[in-house]
Amino acid sequence: MLQQNRLRWHGHVLRKDDDDWVKKCMEYETEGSRGRPKRTWKEVVREDCQASKLNKEDAMDRCKWRKVIKDEQDGCERVNVSSGTGLPGLSRTNGR
Repeated sequence: MLQQNRLRWHGHVLRKDDDDWVKKCMEYETEGSRGRPKRTWKEVVREDCQASKLNKEDAMDRCKWRKVIKDEQDGCERVNVSSGTGLPGLSRTNGR
């Protein structure tokens, strides 16, 4: 769900004009920090795009972009954690 939302927003921003302030913010780099650098939103979205096999050119075709993102979400098996259904070998009666 989070990946789908990130990719939807990323596609929206990529389709904006190059001089739009939101698009400029995507390219903004902060300076210095101590210790290991934190993962940026840009890095996470790049990984999401690689996992979904999407690129910047795909974002220009809004229908294709949304279809790929929706198909990715639909392909995930939903698990009902509270009831234990969907997980192999796990039921509400196991271990109780």
